[in-house]
Amino acid sequence: MDAEVIAKNNEATIVSNYEIAMYYQNKGINVHPMNHGGSWSFDFGDVKYVIAVHTSSFDDGTYGGQPGGFIIKGAHKTIYIAGDTALTMDMKLIPLSFTLDLAILPIGDNFTMGVEDAILASDFVACNRVLGVHYDTFGYIEIDHDKARQKFSDKNKELILLDIAGYIEI
Repeated sequence: MDAEVIAKNNEATIVSNYEIAMYYQNKGINVHPMNHGGSWSFDFGDVKYVIAVHTSSFDDGTYGGQPGGFIIKGAHKTIYIAGDTALTMDMKLIPLSFTLDLAILPIGDNFTMGVEDAILASDFVACNRVLGVHYDTFGYIEIDHDKARQKFSDKNKELILLDIAGYIEI
């Protein structure tokens, strides 16, 4: 899995829910387990573990615990990484505690929220700058890029779709 290779090659720490953290710790990787509602201050900034809704298991069938997303607050910017999730009312809680500079939201539909729900999610989290994820990797989640961007633009929002190996500055 990519997380394992990246963590091992970079001596990185995997931050995730308890079950996923223990899965990787048993493989000799540094981990920091978290759970819903929990926060922790790391060298790079503060992290809060928030609700997400989807299935959670590894390719070998190992249970991956309850899914979650992350809010990462650095010295100058705050981002929300929703993960592989459906639209949830819990997202409305985020702007009560955080002002986001970027929301990373799934847009592929079928297994996660689609473009329309991602637009609603951006309203819920009060962030008009969205990086779309979880799309175009296989048939069920292919999207029309121009149409998706236009739907966001029609709501005065920016949808960022990166090419493979692309990046943005936050």
